[in-house]
Amino acid sequence: MNTAKLGEFEELVLLMIVLLEDDAYGLAICEELQEQTKRSTTIGAVHATLVRLEKKGFTKSHLGDPTGERGGRRKRLFKLTAFGKKVLIESCELKINIWRQIPELSLKMI
Repeated sequence: MNTAKLGEFEELVLLMIVLLEDDAYGLAICEELQEQTKRSTTIGAVHATLVRLEKKGFTKSHLGDPTGERGGRRKRLFKLTAFGKKVLIESCELKINIWRQIPELSLKMI
């Protein structure tokens, strides 16, 4: 498995997978990401990131049941792996530790 660090967009996509739980598929992730971040993104960028995250071992995917809303096509659903969870938690802890080192007064002066 690759132990590469997370990029910002990768981290956001992983967070959307966790947030969406059993309904984490490409379009839902893209829509939730736009809703949560108030910034636009494309389904292509999300799909490319999902492929990369799965190759890194941070996620795994499977095909869901066929749905009428998709003309009988199945959705590729994503889940966080234990390794993905570990990397996501480490990323969060790193940022929290850095934020805690910044004196409150320093941010007020910026």
